Amino acid sequence: MRKEVELKVRISPEDKEHIRAKMEEAGILNMSAYVRKMALDGICVRLDLTDVRQLIVLLQRCSTNLNQYAKRANETGSVYAADIEDLQSRLDEIWELSRQSLARLANIR
Repeated sequence: MRKEVELKVRISPEDKEHIRAKMEEAGILNMSAYVRKMALDGICVRLDLTDVRQLIVLLQRCSTNLNQYAKRANETGSVYAADIEDLQSRLDEIWELSRQSLARLANIR
């Protein structure tokens, strides 16, 4: 959407620095975009998705390992206890990371 109307607001130099600090904290580089977002919505959320990326990596590893275990089971007719324990350990790690990530997301206000 094209922005055609200009809105002018007078603030003190201290206010401008305070706004700039909050803008940088939110990870927004454009002051106009930040002020517009805050005026319209009253909130800017910056999500750190490091946990989600880590979850994806762990899920990919589990999936790969599970496929390898299934292939071996189909070829040999047996499953190794160590393989099952390894997979269970990885799944426990995924569940714990999921709980931590959901708890952090629930605290966003």
